[in-house]
Order: sequence, then C-alpha cells, then structure tokens
Amino acid sequence: MNRYALAFFAAIGIAGSLPAEAQKPVYKYVYPDGRIVYSDEPVPGARLDAQIEAPPPPDLSKPPPPPPRPAAPAPASDKAPKTLDQAWDQLKLANQRLEEAKSRLESGREPLEGERTGTATGGSRLNDAYWARQKANEAAVRKAEEQARKAQDEVNRLR
Repeated sequence: MNRYALAFFAAIGIAGSLPAEAQKPVYKYVYPDGRIVYSDEPVPGARLDAQIEAPPPPDLSKPPPPPPRPAAPAPASDKAPKTLDQAWDQLKLANQRLEEAKSRLESGREPLEGERTGTATGGSRLNDAYWARQKANEAAVRKAEEQARKAQDEVNRLR
C-alpha cells in the first residue's frame, strides 16, 4: 500500500473516530505532478479537487427494524385425499402457494429500510438482515415446490 493511500485511510479513520459535532470534512488535494493528498486543512501548492463527507454516524438510539417474518407455513393435512377431486383441489392450492412464494421472493429483492449498512467510503452494503430475509424467501419457495410436487404425485397416484 503506498503512503498516499495510507494517509487517506488514516485521515478517514481519524475523522470517523471523532464525535459527529467535531468532525471536519476531509479534502482531496492534487499537486501539479499528480500526487494526491487527503487532509482536513489546506495544502500549500496543491489544488483542491474534492470534499469527502464522512458517512453519518449510525443512530444507536433505536435498533434496526426486525426482518419481516416469512409467511406462515401451510397446515399439513394429516389425511391423504380420498378422491381425485380432493387431490386436484390440494394441487391447485399447492400451486397457488408456490406462485405466492415465488412472487414474494421476486418482489423482495429490493432492500428494505434497515437492511443497508453504511461503509467508510460513504457507500453502503447489504447487511445480514437482508440476507436472512432472502434466505427465508428462498426456503419458502423450496418448501412450496416440495408441497406442489407431493400434491402432483398424489393426483397421479389416484388417476
């Protein structure tokens, strides 16, 4: 790692460790020979290129919202259908639940509030709450697929 990158990360680290009201903005300066310097004070002989804002500190007064709970699983029927009509009804219901689970999975790709965490560079990344929600949605689709497959097998058996 070169010394300029090290200086940048040191400046960001120092800026990030200060209380929010005492944080100074960090500036990017460029010397005529192309060298880049990050500083919170003017640098003689260098041109001001950009001001880097520190990401806002996390609001620790309230916890992030919990991830949404997955849909309640379909009650398992303890009796196999006795007629082909009952089996068809169960298959229709299983296919409907499968489509709903797929729809929730597809519409749930966008992160919800509280599912992004700020980074030191001012960006953000998806956090564990987002990935847990995605995993729950994918598990719901797999379970619905299994139930639809079993219902189809039962229809085939009764034919």
